Amino acid sequence: MIRAVIFDLDNTLVDFMAMKKQAVEAAAWAMVDSGLPMTIEEAVAGVYRTYDERGIENQQVFDHFLTETLGQIDYKILAAGIVAYRKAREAALQPYPHVKMTLTQLLRNGLKLAVLSDAPRREAWLRLYQLGLHHTFDVVVTFEDTGLRKPAKEPFERVLSLLGVPPEEAVMVGDWPSRDVTGAKAVGLWTVWARYGDTFGTHSTDADYEIATIRDIGRVIEAINARMGGSERTR
Repeated sequence: MIRAVIFDLDNTLVDFMAMKKQAVEAAAWAMVDSGLPMTIEEAVAGVYRTYDERGIENQQVFDHFLTETLGQIDYKILAAGIVAYRKAREAALQPYPHVKMTLTQLLRNGLKLAVLSDAPRREAWLRLYQLGLHHTFDVVVTFEDTGLRKPAKEPFERVLSLLGVPPEEAVMVGDWPSRDVTGAKAVGLWTVWARYGDTFGTHSTDADYEIATIRDIGRVIEAINARMGGSERTR
């Protein structure tokens, strides 16, 4: 019987890439308006190059971008970019359709819920709080909790230990097959690929199930429980 569901955060519960796109574009507009000597398109491309070099969660991305572009930080331009980014991020950060309804139903069904994210702890909790999901999960495990990112086994083992359930009684739901699915399978979790969050144009995965919307997770859990209750207790 499935007792717990573990969710990736970005592009599984929230459309992170759509939020990032809107926020970066807003920041680029603001910086150019404040005197950055380039086009909006060039500024957007430059910010993304900086993310590629330093990581998508880098918190000094505009500092690095301006230093590389201008040779120094122009604080008028920096402030414009940061303020515009934050305003756009807050406006754009929304859960996928049916997320809150689905999580509420899972809780009513007596399931434990967890988040397993590669995001920094601070950023993960900020997103959960802004989404109104900060009281929803029994366990939240982020990069700092193990110092390793998926698909390493340790993050998955950590979340299972905190939940107090064996891997065969838990489901991992995520959008990134090579991280979420591969890592979860390595420790014996049931795996569900969130097709709706795919940003890579993935055609196939090694997941046990895939879902087109998060509300399909209830159907998947029923199917797994039926398999576990019958002759097919293992995969």
